[in-house]
Amino acid sequence: MTRPRAVAPANPSAAELRAVFDEPAPLTVGIEEELMLLDPGTLDLVPRAREVLGLVEGDERYKLELPAAQLEIMSPPLQNAAIAQEFLLDARRDLAEAASGTVKLAAAGVHPFASTEGALNEGERYDGTAERYGRIARRQLVFGLQVHVAVRGAERALAVYNGLRNHLPEIMALAANAPFYGGEDTGLATVRPKLAELLPRQGVPPAIASWEEFAAELEWGERTGAVPEPRTWWWELRPHPAYGTLEMRVPDAQTTAADAGAIVAVAHALSAHLGEMHDAGETLEPAPSWRIEENRWSALSRGARGEFADLASGQLRPGADRLHTLLDELEPVARRLGAATQLAHARELVEASGADRQRAAGGAREATESLVSGYLST
Repeated sequence: MTRPRAVAPANPSAAELRAVFDEPAPLTVGIEEELMLLDPGTLDLVPRAREVLGLVEGDERYKLELPAAQLEIMSPPLQNAAIAQEFLLDARRDLAEAASGTVKLAAAGVHPFASTEGALNEGERYDGTAERYGRIARRQLVFGLQVHVAVRGAERALAVYNGLRNHLPEIMALAANAPFYGGEDTGLATVRPKLAELLPRQGVPPAIASWEEFAAELEWGERTGAVPEPRTWWWELRPHPAYGTLEMRVPDAQTTAADAGAIVAVAHALSAHLGEMHDAGETLEPAPSWRIEENRWSALSRGARGEFADLASGQLRPGADRLHTLLDELEPVARRLGAATQLAHARELVEASGADRQRAAGGAREATESLVSGYLST
């Protein structure tokens, strides 16, 4: 996202938070995609992010992140997932052209065979992370697709946030794209969430009862030094005070722009759907975190092949059935948002996720080759 809001980055008050989320805005969607930089010969991760960024100097679509073998694509607020997919494919193409001969590019939750530790970028922000977390910081060679949705007004946004918590495992299963790690098949659909858990404030986020509660949590975190600013509130879903969005951080980076468009369509339509439920007077009751965590484990371990428990009754249901039912619910909303094609592609991911396709390619090396070939696929 490239259009920040006018909120102090540290310790915003409840009134400041409300002001951001009460400011009128359309239901836009924005993306941040973390890409792998690969050696053209070996296809291993290569720490050349600053060099590659210099090749696109001044282009606000690209920025550094913590790993030196990672570059991030950022979008402005966009109308829908179809436009987001087009934006992403153009940004991928332009970066590939600029970096031709320097690096190859690919996207997935983790690199299939790279070393489990890697070099980090230098700078005040990154140096602070490295100092605080040591070798664990160097193990954060993880690549995500963050989806921002601008939900208004403030109480409605908080209700949608609490409703989205319940559905994070479904999004994780649909976006699972990291079965290999350190050259071995982990047996998981995505190992990325487990690597992220080496850091604090990961996984299912806490329910938030009010903006006063959220402001108090951020204040406590700032006072202790653990959360010096809201962007270090790292859960898989968070209200983003700087952008005035709900940011879903649960998806793995996706192999193709079409795969990414499908995930964006689900996140966007689900946010709209929950907002409409709130408007109709329905209570979006936040489930206990541990129940969501049980579904999260099924999602990261088996993807759509796992089972999902009803968060109220505990009744189990095949993951693919649950995902298709969710997509059925979202289809009318996606059509209204102009993303019917992207939602239809999400159904293909239920049957063959990025993780499934990596395994079908063969071992870790073949999976990496498939990621490179899929980078510019339409």
